[in-house]
Amino acid sequence: MTQSPSRNPYAEWFEELRKQHGEQLKAMPLPDGLPEHLHQLVLQGDEEAIQFMLKLAWQFGAQVGYAAGAKQGSDVPVSRPSSAVQA
Repeated sequence: MTQSPSRNPYAEWFEELRKQHGEQLKAMPLPDGLPEHLHQLVLQGDEEAIQFMLKLAWQFGAQVGYAAGAKQGSDVPVSRPSSAVQA
């Protein structure tokens, strides 16, 4: 019996987001030099630097989401990110 690869909920979520929003985000420009820098990191196999970039983006997104939720003043509880990066 062959064993199927383990399910990765994050990968599934990411692919669903890509299907839903991929075309919209293709038109979104990135800062000058970022695509080239990322390409070099990929070629160099610098997974640590790429993960660091992703962590920063994730943290900034969480902060924006928290601020938006707090500004709405809704009755829905909003939890603040536990490891906030101060910019």
